[in-house]
Amino acid sequence: MKGQILRQLFHFPLCWVPPQRGDKMNLTELNKKYDEMQLKYGDPNLKSIFYGGCNEKPDICFVFMNPTGKNIASYPDWAGIRAPWIGTKNIWNLFVAIGKFDEGIYKEIKKRKPKDWTPEFANQVYSEITRNKIFLTNLGKCTQTDATLISNKIYFEYLALLEREIEIIAPKVIVLFGNQVSTVFLNQNISVSQCRKKQFAKDIGGKAFKCFPVFYPVGNGRANIGKSIEDIKWIYENVLSTEGEKQC
Repeated sequence: MKGQILRQLFHFPLCWVPPQRGDKMNLTELNKKYDEMQLKYGDPNLKSIFYGGCNEKPDICFVFMNPTGKNIASYPDWAGIRAPWIGTKNIWNLFVAIGKFDEGIYKEIKKRKPKDWTPEFANQVYSEITRNKIFLTNLGKCTQTDATLISNKIYFEYLALLEREIEIIAPKVIVLFGNQVSTVFLNQNISVSQCRKKQFAKDIGGKAFKCFPVFYPVGNGRANIGKSIEDIKWIYENVLSTEGEKQC
């Protein structure tokens, strides 16, 4: 019975044209659309979470699933940036482990409780993400109260908007975290365990973007963080090392 429910939850027809169109929207217009969709797909008492980091030709765009209420930037009284993982601890282990995050800021994150994050500290964290030419985003921007799985059908509602987001920022490489995100984004059934370090091409706006499915590194996927680290390091060493350097 459980397997049947999961198949129903995640089944989707390949080549399904997503209903939301992001054609020629700018980032501000995308944010407005994400806020509208929060009322439909997220908790109406929470705010949608956008993205953060280097938004002009970053080395890597990391695509996660969708935010939860653990991100304090989703609180109505938060006055700072609405970027992924604000007020949380575990995801920053990944960026330190791949050598792309300052250890001093990391230690400060580990000391702070969610309520101790301020807009100024969030800016400091994301300035470090930007310095390392990284862009963080979610496939779905709808904030849920918890980590309850949402269906592919809802993720497809966000897909064209994310594609426009990526078209604007133009990353060198896209890392897709987990089977579900990879499957929806690439529009084919993906098992990360079967395609580690395998490059896929995604055409957006006439440009082919390099995409790599990687194990989800936190939450239910935290046991796989070592594999995530290994694969991301491999991408830096074998894919990005051949790209020209550009300061963000």
